[in-house]
Amino acid sequence: MAEATLTRTAPRTDTQAAPPRADFQIVPRAGIPIVVAIITGLIVAIAGNWLWALDFFHVVGGGLWTGIDLFVGFVIGPILGGLSLGARREFSIRFMPKMLLIMPTLVTMTLASGWQLARHVGNLSPSYAHHSWLVASYIVVGVMAVIAIGVLEPANLAVLFEMKKPHPNGERIAQLMRRFIYTAGITGAMQVATLVIMTRITTW
Repeated sequence: MAEATLTRTAPRTDTQAAPPRADFQIVPRAGIPIVVAIITGLIVAIAGNWLWALDFFHVVGGGLWTGIDLFVGFVIGPILGGLSLGARREFSIRFMPKMLLIMPTLVTMTLASGWQLARHVGNLSPSYAHHSWLVASYIVVGVMAVIAIGVLEPANLAVLFEMKKPHPNGERIAQLMRRFIYTAGITGAMQVATLVIMTRITTW
């Protein structure tokens, strides 16, 4: 009877123990063939100077880049801020590796195809009627590209490497995630400026 009582009252160490560190891939290997296919298609379109393909890559890349920046900065960010540390970690493990492949691919698609498209139709010439507006869009997009590659990607990698450690620093992860979300919000706002410029040019 005493043994049964002890069995019922003894704490369950299996539920109180810290959950095991989840294993994950910093660079999701399943997405690499998709990225390779996209970049290969982009190179072929540039080499062949195919107007329709360049337009496709530019519109799709720019649209997705804009949408993701706005969604992450103004939708995901506030939601993530209200989650517990464990929930943030689980979300980050699934979200951040994918972003590591998605964002550089979209930036490359948009910039490379856009530059080739402008060269193909003669918009790079100073004699182009809306050349000043186009230069303004180059400046805005260039700043966004520097932020995406120089700020977002390092923060993304730092979060993933920190979470790979046996004892991740939760405070550092939270700081890096805030940097990632805020920067995505800033680039999202700049994307709106780009849309204003481009729609202004096309409807002048």
